[in-house]
Amino acid sequence: MIENFMHRRFDLEGTEIDAAVGGEGPPLLLLHGYPQTHVTWHRVAPVLARRFTVVAPDLRGYGDSAPARDGDYSKRAMASDQVRLMARLGFDRFGVAGHDRGGRVAYRLALDHPGRVGRLAVLDMVPTLDMWEMMDAGMAMSVYHWLFLAQPDGLPESLIGADPAGYLIRTVRSWCADPDVPEPAALAEYVRCFRRPEVIHAACEDYRAGAGADREHDAADRTAGRRIACPVLALWARGGTDGRPYDPLAVWRRWADDVSGREIGCGHFLQEEAPDEVARALLAFFE
Repeated sequence: MIENFMHRRFDLEGTEIDAAVGGEGPPLLLLHGYPQTHVTWHRVAPVLARRFTVVAPDLRGYGDSAPARDGDYSKRAMASDQVRLMARLGFDRFGVAGHDRGGRVAYRLALDHPGRVGRLAVLDMVPTLDMWEMMDAGMAMSVYHWLFLAQPDGLPESLIGADPAGYLIRTVRSWCADPDVPEPAALAEYVRCFRRPEVIHAACEDYRAGAGADREHDAADRTAGRRIACPVLALWARGGTDGRPYDPLAVWRRWADDVSGREIGCGHFLQEEAPDEVARALLAFFE
């Protein structure tokens, strides 16, 4: 769905990653969130590709990327995938923008591999540890999927598997300010991938890692005083999914010194609901 991009598959240590690559110029990595694929960038990536070499992969286990061979869905493992992917393409240092779960991979990449990331943009999310610490009854009701998908023993896989298309479409539309904004072709692509039991399982493992290893990695970084060294751009939705008011810039400044950003008047899927505004913000930040 991304015009003038080619698709390539990369056999990396631990998994196989499917990625769309297009454009010319400095490298820019775009990471998608739940329950989507790289196609979520279809309205933004062609604009960015006029000035950047844009790499938009499916995260391990999502979309057409293979499941993790070792079963590791921590953001540390996912970030390592992206380092190897970009190195395979000849890029040792690059910009990275991540939405939702992709933002968690992106900031973990910046923490674990500071020499690789020149600039970091995070869309409608704050670090995993902060989310768990802010969790109260109101937030838990709004982000119920954090707790549901992290349940063990295959429970969410079984329930979602009874109607994966219905679950995905309801989830995506309910997180949009206007439920009719997602293009039918994009929704169809998300459903095509999400119908596969291994994709549902990978997504649940992603959230299980969020409740376990990812939270532990964040806590260890905080204790050690480890911070994000590069400039950070935070964009967030006026109609986000968190269900609790907080200042995203204040949260990100606990993790980085150079933080800027602003609210965008849309729902959770900024890159699909406000693509022109997102593209302008990313172009200005990464240039």
